[in-house]
Amino acid sequence: MEFRLLGTVSVDTLSGPLPLGPAKRRSLLAALLLRANTPVSIAQLTDALWDDEPPLHARTVIQGHVSRLRALLIGADAEAYEVELTTLGDAYLLRVPESLLDSQRFEELLMLAREQRSATDTVLMLKEALALWQGPPLTGVFAGPPLQAAAHSLEESRLATVEQLAGAYARLGEHNRAAAVLRAEAVAHPMRESLAAALMTALYRSGRQSEALDWFHRTRRLLADELGVDPGRELADAYALILRGDPGTGQQPDEGPGTAPVALTVDVPAPLAPARALAPPHTGVDPHAADLLPRAPRGFHGRLPELASLSRAAAGEAPICLVTGPTGVGKTALALQWAHRNVAAFPDGRLFADLRGFSDTGDPSPLEILREFLLALGVAPRRVPETVQAAAALFRSMTARRSLLVVLDNARDSAQLRPLLPGGTDCVTVVTSRHRLEGIIASDAARPVALDTLGPQDGVALLAGVLGEERVLAEPVAARRLAELCGGLPLALRVTAARLAGRPQRTLAGTAAELADEQHRLTYLEGEDTGVSAALRLTVHQLPPEAVHQFARLGHHPGGHFDPYTAAALAGSDPVTATTALERLAAAHLVTETAPGHWILHDLVRLYARGLDPESAHEALVRVLDHYIATALAAADTAEPGGESCFVLPDGFHRPTAVRDFTDRAEAMHWLATERENLTLATAAARTAGLDDRSWRITLLQWPQVVWRVRDNWTPMLETALDAARALGDPYAESRVTTLLGWVLTEEGRTAEALALLERSPDLARRAGDPLGEATALINLAIVQAEQGALDEALEGCERAIELARAEQDAHTKMLALQHLARMQLAADRPQEALDAARTALDLGPEHEEAARRVLLTTVCGEAHLALGAKSDGIRLLDRAAREAEDTGFSEGAVRALGALWQVTADPDHGRRYEQAVRRLSDDG
Repeated sequence: MEFRLLGTVSVDTLSGPLPLGPAKRRSLLAALLLRANTPVSIAQLTDALWDDEPPLHARTVIQGHVSRLRALLIGADAEAYEVELTTLGDAYLLRVPESLLDSQRFEELLMLAREQRSATDTVLMLKEALALWQGPPLTGVFAGPPLQAAAHSLEESRLATVEQLAGAYARLGEHNRAAAVLRAEAVAHPMRESLAAALMTALYRSGRQSEALDWFHRTRRLLADELGVDPGRELADAYALILRGDPGTGQQPDEGPGTAPVALTVDVPAPLAPARALAPPHTGVDPHAADLLPRAPRGFHGRLPELASLSRAAAGEAPICLVTGPTGVGKTALALQWAHRNVAAFPDGRLFADLRGFSDTGDPSPLEILREFLLALGVAPRRVPETVQAAAALFRSMTARRSLLVVLDNARDSAQLRPLLPGGTDCVTVVTSRHRLEGIIASDAARPVALDTLGPQDGVALLAGVLGEERVLAEPVAARRLAELCGGLPLALRVTAARLAGRPQRTLAGTAAELADEQHRLTYLEGEDTGVSAALRLTVHQLPPEAVHQFARLGHHPGGHFDPYTAAALAGSDPVTATTALERLAAAHLVTETAPGHWILHDLVRLYARGLDPESAHEALVRVLDHYIATALAAADTAEPGGESCFVLPDGFHRPTAVRDFTDRAEAMHWLATERENLTLATAAARTAGLDDRSWRITLLQWPQVVWRVRDNWTPMLETALDAARALGDPYAESRVTTLLGWVLTEEGRTAEALALLERSPDLARRAGDPLGEATALINLAIVQAEQGALDEALEGCERAIELARAEQDAHTKMLALQHLARMQLAADRPQEALDAARTALDLGPEHEEAARRVLLTTVCGEAHLALGAKSDGIRLLDRAAREAEDTGFSEGAVRALGALWQVTADPDHGRRYEQAVRRLSDDG
């Protein structure tokens, strides 16, 4: 077990990283690890987890995260490693042996380095310390002030260590190595004067005086432009040293082969490729040097940022660049394109091997590849060792003083790579893989370069490269549609382009129409000897059975993104098991984590997954629909605790193994908002599959969000739900849906359509034996009647709704009826009755109130006071309502309250706020 702070906050075990979950939980773990073996109070944790005012239930949230973290550690057998998370009064203590925490090992290695007398030993210790780093410290946590300060402190320690390593190299006279170590950091931290000064000195001492001076002038200009200051003493002293030509500095460059700096070129502006600007190119390439590179890829388009990232990753000492990405995204093409553009940087040779890690023909043995490499480097066949260990040692020895590029394509895992890594500090290794290969990142400080799909413009450019610009320009809209249907995947784009190239009579629009058919899209994208399905099949073949099962079930998800709860529902598992499977799929680039705890499937990958287990489609759909019903029910109950669940669960309901727990209204409303697309698609999928009993329920459970964002185009989804309710012949379902749909249509100004629905709703509710449904229907019908001037009928309907709610002892519905009754009484010029009704509603108790309704009732009270001549009380109440509406984001309520307030006060501030509220309401709707 190992705890990591120097990069992404994680807990690594023999079976892989623990699924820590959301950023807040990672942040809590980081806060405990930063003070490992020391009690951390809840107050300190609260400061670390929330940037501004913490929620009222902050302690409960922290306790929940601690409980889940403790369960994860116990499940990973943490006790065997002497790791324990305990409660001490009002604090928590995470006991962790220092050897298991990377930041502690880093400090220990620094201390050992300071104790070394030999510069060589110092270098070894410092390099081992820096190898612990996997990225920016505390990555993946909530960046509140305490954790920001801790991350800054750790990063400062790392930079100081880099400077110490460069100093140790300088004591050994290895100034080129010192410069290589410092260059990347100086580029990343251009205003850190100590780095610039150290780099200038290292460049000067290695005989590169002009580059050293250039660094000074760049840094001086940057300090002047950004900070308005002159160089400090350290930078100025380095500049003076160079100008003096100090004889004690050893101006001659290091002797011996392989010490010249690597120069990397890429077709992007200089700021994206600092290595190009900072190191001169080699004077030439040995024509007899080993060159096993395949030809450069043809029709290569775009990828300038990725080429620049690869150049940055290749800077420094003996780098390993890890190009990762999903199947067919163009990893090999990128690696070869970069390699051919930078041939001059590797005069001693370019080696290439296809590791066939995802091939069904079997992968070559390390000894086979090493033999090929050694023969290319000039070793006689009889001198090639017969064991992997001996061949790897000879390979490292022969590359120790060479400037060499090694491209290892299609790696399956880290173990496959390790024997093939060269030994020279001037060698660059580029690895491509469908997997993230976190092992080689951890053990050898490999630098990841993530490759994603192409954007529409680059996708169209790829098509034009194969088909010719004229053909693409003749159908630009269809070309862009093709790029979209291929998902920006270069492999799919090339297969499509190849089919079109062989059929000049075919139009791009016709091909796009064929690809739009999801059932046959993957079939179309199969080429003569390759294709999307074939490539994906090889990736899936490498997965364990539980990950394959999860992947196949994800193909039946009707929505876009998904979380561990949704994945668990689809697979019939639990969120922890689902998270483990999702992380395996993410490591294989079959799913993409777009935010902590949220994943997506590429469209083509989703189609492939769907075909793996078609027999389970119906069962998976029912499970995920029931998951959404259970979660939406929990969200609605949390968002509106006084509201009514409004239905019984459907027959054959599959209760999920775990349902998301919402801590407060804001979290519940956020889930309803972020999941709206999924819920809409789930409603439609249920309707298509004949699961109408699920379709209308999923729609209706979103009512808190409908009320809050009524102008947000809810009508299409509600109409789908109404079709489902009518198909069932269920008056209860039809009454509930028509009541909500009628109210939405009223708010949209479609009064006649609303009235036609709402006039049927009360009768449907009575037939269904649903008195609360009848009361709600009467209220919404009354709203329409009032707008049409039929106030007497509207008031009668609201009073009847109050009677029904009173009989059922339902405070929520009674409050709703009183709210609308009060507004209608105001319209009927009965302000005292309106005030009494609004006060009665407010007096029902805060446990039944939600912000929107409280705002509207307070606004009615304010307007009633104004009508009764109590101007100051009216203004005070309207101001209170307006401020609460603004604070809670209730734009409609803010418009009502501020409109009335501005009308009576004519205050410019009220007018400004009113106009802002109107703009927000327009944006919301």
